[in-house]
Amino acid sequence: MLEIFEKFEVVRGGVRLAARRAGTGEPLLLIHGHPQSCVMWHRVAPQLAQRFTVVLMDLRGYGDSARPPADAAHLNHSKREMALDALAVMQSQGFGRFQVLAHDRGARVAHRLAADHAQAVERMMLLDIAPTLAMYENTSRAFATAYWHWFFLIQPPPLPEALIDSGPVRYLRSVMGKRHAGLSAFTPEAMAEYERCAQLPGTAVSVCEDYRASATIDLEHDRADIAAGRKLAMPLRILWGGHGVVGANFDVPALWRERAQDVTGSALACGHYIAEEAPALLLDEAFQFFRSENP
Repeated sequence: MLEIFEKFEVVRGGVRLAARRAGTGEPLLLIHGHPQSCVMWHRVAPQLAQRFTVVLMDLRGYGDSARPPADAAHLNHSKREMALDALAVMQSQGFGRFQVLAHDRGARVAHRLAADHAQAVERMMLLDIAPTLAMYENTSRAFATAYWHWFFLIQPPPLPEALIDSGPVRYLRSVMGKRHAGLSAFTPEAMAEYERCAQLPGTAVSVCEDYRASATIDLEHDRADIAAGRKLAMPLRILWGGHGVVGANFDVPALWRERAQDVTGSALACGHYIAEEAPALLLDEAFQFFRSENP
């Protein structure tokens, strides 16, 4: 998988970030979600690299990137810090302005990247999320039941970490296998990579801190944007799984129109893991939406 991609590393603030690059053309950053790594793009990234310079990165705490320590305010795993990581990765490759395709947790990082560094993000496609603050404020029993890990992972340490560390592969398979397509959506090679990374030291701490940040400091940043009347100005394309939890529990386009000026989007015939369940549909969307050559 991803054999054509050349691996590289960037260190920002003492945190080592693993990344890969392939292709030529306009720069396109791909950011993965939980509990995966950049490997989740293996069914679409090689094709995208035929038209774009594609950069894949592992978020801090995931994949082969470093696991920063926990801190009381969860700043080390805030989406603001992760957005700065993404910016540093792209700048290391000479890209000050680029397009973004992101899924799940990575899409939350991309949202903060676009909010904090609008000059860097030309256009953005986010997969299967609504804005974090809106999801917390509109949580229902149905959503909380389906997305139980949101509320499990934010519990105070050390209980969530201890339970994950008692069986990291069991945790990963439970989270991923209970979605629409089950574990059949993932190739054995991809699952082996996700399981390998789930067992790396410090993963449980980083995973919990990622979600704790989303329920605390990240919401403060979102509320500050709303209070200041700031909305994303770049073209924003939202795709969600027609058989997924997010679309069933939230009015995804309406919630994004509260946070962005130029929003389009639709449901796809798949579940949460769009890039692995429906790669052809995603590629069609990406080739239509992203700019592949200079105007």
